[in-house]
Amino acid sequence: MRTVRTTLVAVTAVTAVTAVALSAALAAPAFAAPRGGGDHAATRAAIEAAVKDGVPGVTVTAGSWSATAGVGDLRTGAPRSPHDRYRVGSITKTFVATVLLQLEAEGRLSLDDTVEKWLPGVVRGHGHDGRRITLRQLLNHTSGIFNYTQDDGFAQAYFTKDGFFRHRYDTRAPQEMIAIAMSHRPDFAPGTAWHYSNTNYVLAGLVIEKVTGRPYGDEIRDRVIRPLHLTATSVPGTRATLPRPSSRAYSKLAETATGPTYDVTELNPSVAFAAGSMVSDSADLNRFYSALLRGRLLPPEQLKEMKTTGSGEGAPDIGYGLGLMDRELSCGVHVWGHDGGIHGSSSVAVTTADGRRSLAFNFNGDWSGDAEAVVEAEFCGK
Repeated sequence: MRTVRTTLVAVTAVTAVTAVALSAALAAPAFAAPRGGGDHAATRAAIEAAVKDGVPGVTVTAGSWSATAGVGDLRTGAPRSPHDRYRVGSITKTFVATVLLQLEAEGRLSLDDTVEKWLPGVVRGHGHDGRRITLRQLLNHTSGIFNYTQDDGFAQAYFTKDGFFRHRYDTRAPQEMIAIAMSHRPDFAPGTAWHYSNTNYVLAGLVIEKVTGRPYGDEIRDRVIRPLHLTATSVPGTRATLPRPSSRAYSKLAETATGPTYDVTELNPSVAFAAGSMVSDSADLNRFYSALLRGRLLPPEQLKEMKTTGSGEGAPDIGYGLGLMDRELSCGVHVWGHDGGIHGSSSVAVTTADGRRSLAFNFNGDWSGDAEAVVEAEFCGK
């Protein structure tokens, strides 16, 4: 869920905003003063640059410090809030992987179990074979299973203007997304390469449900959200609206960054299921990743498994583990976390290996803005 075709959670994913609204937005203050201690001057400059680059607004939290830039509503010019709830897209994957690893620690499954063991007959068709794919390969994207959000029909239905406004409130069953994937050939034989596929985590969510007999969202709530008191975090199911406080979310609903801007705030997140449906805020995301890296959610053995990474496609500075990414910044600092995008929302949440320094932020537009520059600014000061 990271580009128009590779993810529903799309940083470049596919009510037009009027000229009056844009004028109001441009007239609004570009930057809201930070809260908490510390200067964070480079981070402030980076989020202001994102707004100048076309992002409507940004909300960011690092430790006790929070700031916003730009606007949360292009129609009214209202600013973003440090407490905004937003769709976190593929950051959901870390929550899902955490629950599966907890189930492994409890002896209820093994990461070396095949998908077929838990979901018999589900991964079949056009060369896909769940008997040859392990749960570990789902979590680290080495299964070879086709990514359903790359299907042309799916992209037409959800990443174009006409398709999105026709289907934005539709409820989709996870089996429908899996069926789309099964209509294509696998990308490669299991375990022979790496390719990001949202289908992997739709399947992982179904495995959680099969093992526990409960919805995957209930398991995330009971095992992660409630123990960590993540009061702004939710698994919305089919709820199309965002809880308050929240800002509007905007997209071009096209493969280019030109043309009209559309309000895409409301959508039925069932189309993302366990691959990217969750809602949170920046403070909660920092609390989650800090607790995870400090060992509060997983025993040492499972945390080590989660942090065992391989190289992702075309990104030698990023290693992908089990729903968790390790990126080496230009100053040599390593940060762990995940990014995520869904219509009108692009988010990043990272923390240092000791869990002591965390950063989470959100752009409420999906077509522009340099997220990497914000991370570099906070941890490397540039």
